[in-house]
Amino acid sequence: MLLPKKVKHRKWHKPRRNNKGVATRANTVAFGSFGLKSMDNAWVTSRQIESARRVLTRYVRRGGKIWIRIFPDRPVTTKGNEMPMGKGKGTPDHYVCTVKPGTVMFEMAGVSDDKAVEALVLAGHKLPLKAKVVKK
Repeated sequence: MLLPKKVKHRKWHKPRRNNKGVATRANTVAFGSFGLKSMDNAWVTSRQIESARRVLTRYVRRGGKIWIRIFPDRPVTTKGNEMPMGKGKGTPDHYVCTVKPGTVMFEMAGVSDDKAVEALVLAGHKLPLKAKVVKK
């Protein structure tokens, strides 16, 4: 799973969920010939990224090249079960990546067109947002 080696701050503030804005960077296919572009806002966890990556590599039978354009760097904290209110913020539990609409999350090259499209559609089912396949 992807997670940062070192972080400047262990715990981050929780952002306001106003769902404004579209991606201004990583919004075009830059490396491969096909990409998986998000259509929604979401927090994508490192487990979901790894799950999608495994689908891509298995479907193309380790052929071609795959790029992961997102990285989970935001820590999400949780408190234990049946904890009373108060007692401060919980400990970092997992890491997520904030994905805006228009972000290209995965890219592929070196495989046939129909295989790449099918693999990216399957990988999109593993993510908590709507995604579409885009071509360079």
